[in-house]
Amino acid sequence: MTTDFKSIPIIDVGPLVAKGDDLKMGQDPSVREVIKQLDQACRETGFFYVKGHGVVPQTLMNDVKDVTHKFFHLPLSEKLKIKMTPNTGYRGYQKIKENITKGVPDLQEAIDYYREVKRGMYGSLGEILEGCNQWPKEPANFKASMEEYIRLCTDLSRKIMRGIALALGGSADEFEGEKGGDPFWVVRLIGYPGKSAAIPQNNDIGCGIHTDYGLLTLINQDDRITALEVKNLSGEWVPATPIPGTFVCNIGDMLKIWSNGTYEATLHRVINNSPKYRVCVAYFYEPNFDTLVEPLEMCVEKSGGARLNQKAVYGEHLVNKVKNNFVP
Repeated sequence: MTTDFKSIPIIDVGPLVAKGDDLKMGQDPSVREVIKQLDQACRETGFFYVKGHGVVPQTLMNDVKDVTHKFFHLPLSEKLKIKMTPNTGYRGYQKIKENITKGVPDLQEAIDYYREVKRGMYGSLGEILEGCNQWPKEPANFKASMEEYIRLCTDLSRKIMRGIALALGGSADEFEGEKGGDPFWVVRLIGYPGKSAAIPQNNDIGCGIHTDYGLLTLINQDDRITALEVKNLSGEWVPATPIPGTFVCNIGDMLKIWSNGTYEATLHRVINNSPKYRVCVAYFYEPNFDTLVEPLEMCVEKSGGARLNQKAVYGEHLVNKVKNNFVP
């Protein structure tokens, strides 16, 4: 359960990543220390910084933010060439205030990408997300940079999830196979106008209060602009101040269910009070699209038999969110 944390912990996942392909990695003392820190962070804050991963080069982390900035500064007519609609499988660009959180338009623009879904791949469950991602022609290196970034974030997330699986008392591959061996992913590129931008607005919320939908999120945010805030048990908003070279990592709704509430999907929001335009490249690592998520028996036993009264088919959970998150 989330506590009255005052700061977000920093975890050097280097040992975990180095041994991440070895299912016996939990026997290594340095890996066990990382597992201990992951367990504490997931129990107490639901958020933590990831450093020392060595998987996604700093140059690539910077590059994807750079091309995101360049895209959002193109003329609107260019950005609308990849406009998101239901016919595009909800993939593509949304203008400022077209994204909605709990009924309120957000002060942001964005591009959404999903793992591509072929026709009939998930039956009726996946129909609205069927389609191919829309890639802009400019900047020229946009598509190549993003695809490499997604590939590497998927690998890093899998290894972090192996550490979390061990922290919960399972095998390293607990969240693979039928649960997440064929993981879905979502990437959302978000641009938040600066405070001084001449944009008519009724509020300054870049992204309203929410939890994430899946397993694990890797947030690659602009340096020197603090905008992401995380809510502690007392209702205080703790800033996720950018630390160069790190990801901000948080857990989502599906991991809360699987852990039987042992780990919390923590509420968070974004308010950009800086005069500078801010971007965030958010990568979401998810379960298999059609898997049923319900409390793991080992987590129920650790809770004395008390069972969290929640379960969900991940793809259904995602689709319901997608259908309610955008202006028609």
